[in-house]
Amino acid sequence: MKPKQIVEELDKYIIGQDKAKRTIAVAIRNRTRRKRLPDAIRDEVSPKNIIMIGPTGVGKTEIARRIAKLSNAPFIKVEATKYTEVGYVGRDVESIIRDLMSIAIQQVKTELAEAQSEKVAARVEERLLDLLLPSVSNETGSGNKGDIIQADTSYTDSKQATREKFRTMLKEGKFDEREVEVQVQNRKKIGIEVMGQANMDDLQDAMQSLGSIFGGGKGQARKLTIKRAREIFTEEETDKAVDTDRAIDEAKERVEQMGIVFLDEIDKVAKTGGSSSGGPDVSREGVQRDILPIVEGTSVATKWGVIDTTHILFIASGAFHVSKPSDLIPELQGRFPLRVELDDLTSNDFYRILTEPANAITMQYKELLKTEGVSIIFTDEAIRRLSDIAYEVNNTNDNIGARRLFTIMEKLLEELSFSADELSGQEITITAAYVDERLGEVVQNQDLSKFIL
Repeated sequence: MKPKQIVEELDKYIIGQDKAKRTIAVAIRNRTRRKRLPDAIRDEVSPKNIIMIGPTGVGKTEIARRIAKLSNAPFIKVEATKYTEVGYVGRDVESIIRDLMSIAIQQVKTELAEAQSEKVAARVEERLLDLLLPSVSNETGSGNKGDIIQADTSYTDSKQATREKFRTMLKEGKFDEREVEVQVQNRKKIGIEVMGQANMDDLQDAMQSLGSIFGGGKGQARKLTIKRAREIFTEEETDKAVDTDRAIDEAKERVEQMGIVFLDEIDKVAKTGGSSSGGPDVSREGVQRDILPIVEGTSVATKWGVIDTTHILFIASGAFHVSKPSDLIPELQGRFPLRVELDDLTSNDFYRILTEPANAITMQYKELLKTEGVSIIFTDEAIRRLSDIAYEVNNTNDNIGARRLFTIMEKLLEELSFSADELSGQEITITAAYVDERLGEVVQNQDLSKFIL
């Protein structure tokens, strides 16, 4: 996508923050531009990592979520606070790259499976017909034993006609609820990670893998509906149709050349108050030092091979309400040359958030209550009043950005949501007077609003 198109897509869900959107759009587009460069220059062009600075609730993480959907590149969003420096119990930062590689492999396998979808569907259909007509496959003597029926298999006219009749009924879904006995294999295939620092999840998966290996891999007979059997067969046939080695090679190439890592809460690993001695700050700086080589470019060993992180794009974000970007160690600051400051939300921004996005909060509540048969209408004056209240409460208490709207809307519609089942068939209009009635006292009483809104 072109930068302008990326910004247009982000505008559908995120209000304001034009500078951040433009910077992110250019960074994503530069990934594509770099791929078009001659080989001699391509390796010299490194990504310009970005750090987004702004208060909580203004759209930093939302930008990352939307970019993940827009870009076809391998993308992972992680919280910097999850990781500990080497020597402490917890996840090491290299697991970020291993997780990114795992995501890329799933992405590539899905694409390869879609390319083979027609072939897979045909094979699944034959297997289902073999379940419904076991006598036909057993009497052929072709050695298929209920697997795929060869095209040149000879049947009597009556058996062939029956099979084709069943095929038509199967496509029409008439057998979906019929139960059949299926041999279900243990489909949990997990490689055992031997490189890097292990954590409990990895060890648990490894134990399950060993259990499946020594268990002999025998299937288990289960009674399933044809609908469920179709899902299982589709998964099995897709695994057979997809070349795993090809998927790994393609995923490795994508991660190294187009991978994107979004490091959220980067400010939480910065030292606070200028202190550099004792306490948890030592561990925080340790995480920063461990992140350094990953961002700069290093080789990370994974069970799929060694991954070079030199050309992976890193986007970091943090509220920095306690610490400052300058509290990060200088080496890490230097590896994030682009800085974008996100603006505080105004009353007008809150109004736009309530009305413009494709997933606006007002629309969500309308649809929720519509399931109970209650139709609610928000007047323009009511939405304006809600925006003013959100802005006022953010200014007088902790500023939590657009998240304030969730608490305000929930408080506003609390009584309505509770008794919606008794109001079925009614149309209710939310006016400015209704907003003041429900929220007026809370806003005026600052001590109370601290706990409620």
